[in-house]
Amino acid sequence: MAIIETTSRQFRERQKDFFELADKGEKVVIRRGRKQTYVLTPVSEDDLYFTPQMIQRIKDAQQEIREGKCTVLNNRAELDAFFENMK
Repeated sequence: MAIIETTSRQFRERQKDFFELADKGEKVVIRRGRKQTYVLTPVSEDDLYFTPQMIQRIKDAQQEIREGKCTVLNNRAELDAFFENMK
């Protein structure tokens, strides 16, 4: 996979070509001036909406939290200790 860099002007002039490259899996980077850079990425239907299964998983996780079936870490030391105990 190649990284294709272009300017915003070139992108405007040849949008169709850059969209087709992104559709084929190429990474298209668009520079806008000296400070802003963007990556052109195709978005699928799954990227925009939560599926019913995902919504149910979120609801289940929220219920587990309400029931106290979770681990609460209040600071960095507790987080470090938690991961250390997982070894």
